[in-house]
Formats: sequence, structure tokens, C-alpha cells
Amino acid sequence: MDYQAIWLTIKLASLTTVLLLVLAMPLAWWLAFSRSAFKPIVEAVTALPLILPPTVLGFYFLILLGPNQGLGKWWFELTGSTLTFSFSGLVIASMVYSLPFVVQPLSNAFASMGTKPLEEAANLGAGPIDRFFTIALPQSKRGILTAAVLGFAHTVGEFGVVLMVGGNIPGKTRVISISIFENVETLNFTNAHMMSAALLAFSFLVLLIVFTLNHRFPVFGSTKNGGDK
Repeated sequence: MDYQAIWLTIKLASLTTVLLLVLAMPLAWWLAFSRSAFKPIVEAVTALPLILPPTVLGFYFLILLGPNQGLGKWWFELTGSTLTFSFSGLVIASMVYSLPFVVQPLSNAFASMGTKPLEEAANLGAGPIDRFFTIALPQSKRGILTAAVLGFAHTVGEFGVVLMVGGNIPGKTRVISISIFENVETLNFTNAHMMSAALLAFSFLVLLIVFTLNHRFPVFGSTKNGGDK
């Protein structure tokens, strides 16, 4: 069992999930309530990782994060290290790759809450930040939980993107999925089976949690009065 790869995967998935929950929340909020003509375009861009082959996404990340141009060049000039074939590069790529799995549950939770509770709080004198933290977040906690679970699980299951961006460096970029691939290539089926079985059990547990929450609470973040109703 490659415990180093397991720890690195947990570290990557945890950091990616926390950062996504913070950074994706404003986007999810905007998608939930905006009536902008650009909303379908933003929705399409956000959902691209759902249908785009991971190798394609990984290839463009390899270019973007490379030391000769784009974000990678800026990072190299600032720190003297490259984003490609590094843990930091994996985090950036993972955040984009798992973005729709966090944004969509959050957006659905905010939308199902409706605007009425926020308007009532505003009439009572609550400011925007106060309304968000005291009204929106508590009523959307199940959607936030779903987003966290799905974001974490999706990052754990990455292969194509992390392989293209990070390669296979033990202790630095080799995560569980790459370790399994390496074990299969070297005909070490015992280790490959053990790690694959662990991922299978984990994936089933994640889906069980999500579907259980969905059946118990059909509309994440909804109120007893049905939001705007």
C-alpha cells in the first residue's frame, strides 16, 4: 500500500475543497440570483470540466502553468519555482477540475432558499454581510455539505489532469490514482487491487452520503416555508 500517495491525495483533496468552498461561493451566489445576459456563458464555462476530457484540460494547464508564459511565468519570477510538476500546480488544476462539483450544489442551495428571507432581514436592518452569514449560510448548510463531499471525492479520483500537470514524483505529485496506474504497469496487482478497492469503497460511501441527504432533504438549503413561497 502506497501510504505516501494516500496522504498526498488526502492533503490535495482537503486543500482543494477548502479553497473551492471559499472562492466558488461568490460565483455560486451570482449564478443563483443573477439575471445577466452573460449568465449562460458563465454557467457553460463553469461546467466545462464535466464534459471536457481530463487530458485536454491537463494539456492546457501544462501550457498555462509552464515557466515560459501565463500564470506559470509570473509564479516562476515571483518564487523561482515552477507550478508544473509541483503540489501547488496540482492544487490549481484540481480547483478548476472540481469547480462544477462545488459550484452547482452551492448555487442550487442558494437558489432554493429564495430572496424572501434576505429581503426580510434587510428590512430589519441587516447589512449584506450580516445577511449572508446569518441567513444564507445556515439555510444552505446541506448544499454546502454536498459541495464539500463531492468536491473532495472528485479530487480524490483525479487522474488525467494530475498526471499531465504533476507527473509521477513520489512524495510530491504522485497521488492514489497515479500510484494505481504505476502498480498496474509494473504488474504489481496486489497493491493495485488494495488501493482500487479502497477507492471503490470510498466512492460508494460518498454517493451513499449524498443520496441519503438528497432523499431526506429533497431541496438543499430550502426552508419549511419553501423560500419565496
